[in-house]
Amino acid sequence: MFTFIHAADIHLDSPLRGLESHEDAPVDEIRGATRRAFINLIDLAIEEAVDFLLIAGDLYDGDWKDYNTGLFFTRQMGRLDKAGIRAFIVSGNHDGASRITRNLPLPENVVHFSAAKPESFRLDELDVVIHAQSYASGTITENLAANYPLRISGSFNIGILHTALTGRPGHENYAPCSLDDLKSRGYDYWALGHVHKQEVVCKDPMIVFPGNIQGRHIKESGPKGAVLVRVEDGHIADIEYRDLDVVRWVLCHVDLTICETEEAVYEQVRTAMDNELNLGHSRPLAMRLVLTGNCPLHTELHNRFLHWTEAFRGIAAAIGEIWLEKVQLSTQRQIGLDEIVGTDTPFSELLQTIDSLDFKEVGLTELLPELARLKSKLPPELLHEDCILEGPPAKLEALKDEVKELLIGRLMHYGSKS
Repeated sequence: MFTFIHAADIHLDSPLRGLESHEDAPVDEIRGATRRAFINLIDLAIEEAVDFLLIAGDLYDGDWKDYNTGLFFTRQMGRLDKAGIRAFIVSGNHDGASRITRNLPLPENVVHFSAAKPESFRLDELDVVIHAQSYASGTITENLAANYPLRISGSFNIGILHTALTGRPGHENYAPCSLDDLKSRGYDYWALGHVHKQEVVCKDPMIVFPGNIQGRHIKESGPKGAVLVRVEDGHIADIEYRDLDVVRWVLCHVDLTICETEEAVYEQVRTAMDNELNLGHSRPLAMRLVLTGNCPLHTELHNRFLHWTEAFRGIAAAIGEIWLEKVQLSTQRQIGLDEIVGTDTPFSELLQTIDSLDFKEVGLTELLPELARLKSKLPPELLHEDCILEGPPAKLEALKDEVKELLIGRLMHYGSKS
């Protein structure tokens, strides 16, 4: 019997995006989240007395600002060495893009596989053979799996590969291969990396994406961790997912259909936040609040959005251990649009003009050259997945709806004063 841990996509010292601009943001948690999650990984390996650790690519996050990132990694590997645990690592696209990592001396208990061709490493005492290949650069478009050797008979065979398989949403299609490509090698376990969401691709043979160990933005919400695998008599006896993240990103959906007063909205939001915190198992939450439902206060929410947002931040601060990344309005009005603006008025014509804008094939920077010039002057770190200038057509269509609601809110606000 032996046990091992399969982890991937560590992205050491990668920042958490979306919280930095808030004064009450958990600065220490943000800056050190990936390191603390990695410490949790090493703690798990030692506590479970595993025989070895597999890291299926993207240990780092590209080039480092200095050598402290590498020194931190080697110290953690030293902890494994003292516990008699070996580590087997391949470079992924982020590692392959780094110049510094290629010259980093590694501890003796660490095996880093070559990028030249697939290599096989035998653990005679366990009767295990590990087959793997690293990335030579940040972009690998060929099918690496096709060149992996066939299984070695009589041993438990493991393949490590950083790949998108046949493609996964939100991930570059690196080292593409099919399920049949992997099955054809005859291995008992495939330790995959690159996809940041945990997925058991196949159970026979076992082919697994463990996901990353720490979410870095709202698109990486939910539990993050690694896979603990137990093998008995040459067969997988158990596979167990273990949480390792230290800050958890969550999408908190709150239905406001029954809320007719401001106090009712606050109570509904407070209850939802409390529930999410209880599910987080004693770790801080980075939360996006999504308000839904056929809400009586729909227009009021849009008209006084900043007021509501600050109120929700106050609720989160009072609860503690919750930091609000963003408030997203997805409610619907109860009153028909014709009742608000009429059918043949200047305001209805303005809304029709907004509706006529077509973002299906173009973005804002193509429609307005001034925005294109602005984009060229912005630093790359501002052009993230939530940036309007970088948004896909669907996001721009949603922005169009928000503009309409803002105009309607203003109309009703000023109409109530006249």
